[in-house]
Amino acid sequence: MNAPFRIPRHRQRRAARASSTRGAVLIVVLVICLGLVSLTLAFGHAMLLNYRGVDNELAGRQADLAIEGAARYAEALMSNATHPGDFPDHASYQSSAVPVGEASFWFIGKPSSTDPQDQPYFGLVDEASKLNLNTASQTMLLNLPGMTQDLAAAIVAWRKSPSNATNTLMMSGATAVKYAPFESVEELALVNGGTDPGILYGDDANLNHVSDPQELSGGLGQFNPGLFEYVTVFSREPNTLSDGTKRTNVTGNVGALGSLLNTQLGAARAREVEARLRGGGIRSVLEFYLRSGLTADEFDKVTPYLTMQNGPYSVGLINVNTAGETVLACVPGIGPDNAQKIVAARTQQAQASTNLAWVATILGRQAAITAGPYLTTQSYQVSADVAAVGRHGRGYRRTRFVIDASAGTPQIVYRRNLAALGWALGDSVRQTLANKKGATP
Repeated sequence: MNAPFRIPRHRQRRAARASSTRGAVLIVVLVICLGLVSLTLAFGHAMLLNYRGVDNELAGRQADLAIEGAARYAEALMSNATHPGDFPDHASYQSSAVPVGEASFWFIGKPSSTDPQDQPYFGLVDEASKLNLNTASQTMLLNLPGMTQDLAAAIVAWRKSPSNATNTLMMSGATAVKYAPFESVEELALVNGGTDPGILYGDDANLNHVSDPQELSGGLGQFNPGLFEYVTVFSREPNTLSDGTKRTNVTGNVGALGSLLNTQLGAARAREVEARLRGGGIRSVLEFYLRSGLTADEFDKVTPYLTMQNGPYSVGLINVNTAGETVLACVPGIGPDNAQKIVAARTQQAQASTNLAWVATILGRQAAITAGPYLTTQSYQVSADVAAVGRHGRGYRRTRFVIDASAGTPQIVYRRNLAALGWALGDSVRQTLANKKGATP
């Protein structure tokens, strides 16, 4: 029987070395492949991050341009008003998710008392719906929620001339005054040595006029928007018509009204009205109406030509067609109960009234005469608080503008970047954008 075949030892050692070499090569190849895959993944991740960065930058630029477009849109709305001083009707313009190319913008507005207070409202805001810090009396300021006696006195002292401010300053205990008008509402933070932010901003950390979930501890308590909600420095209306003709000041002598009444109502009716107006000074357009005996229709004809302040502008008048109950309640002669009646009555009107006759019906003669010097039906300044996003809902931006048409052509007189305050469009808009992004191929 033949002996089994055996591989020589030297061949076995040679085969073992060859196998070991091939294993080492395989390991080296695997390591190289792993390194190449790692590099590929690293480069791919870097490219993805770069793409996202570029995409976010593009979205931000789109949002910036959308905000500038929104400001021009607001200017156009004021330029195209049917009558100078008309506040844009909310139904006449777009205010929510307005497309501008791949971007969209929203006008962050102020809800009325009948709107939900926990969801953003979209629209322009009338600056004449607020108290003007440069004209409101200390008594009027004290009626604002959260206002203190010291702060109200310090506000009045801040804006007064040096000779008139001394006594007020001493009584208020204020540590700093400007001796000049407020130029922005933000100056309130400097008054009285630094006003408590809780008084200025209340619970409204992102200044969107509503109660967001994160702004109330546990969602409990009543939302407090702070003083910023109710005050302005930009409300004024021209004492001239759009063609430059001066309005007639009803607080002057009766004879100055004769020509206007004769032109608008006829000579006979003008003589009747002039006879009624003799025997006492008139302080406001509303008092002129009550003492003149004019009908509401006659009053409507002459209202555009009347004013009650000297100089080129009437400053700080409050628009009864747009002011909320809180601001109206601050006006002498109105108070909380009548403020509620005024707001309720105007919601029944098909369109905003161009004269104050309807207010006299609600207030009664004496209260209307008291309130008259503070009231108007016109608005020449709007605030456009614009939030925008670019493509895919990215690149959030926000800027607040105040646009003034009192000098003729509407122009931006104030702008402030509010993007740092965070998201202000609410959860509903956020979810809509997320759903839209998810549906994008």
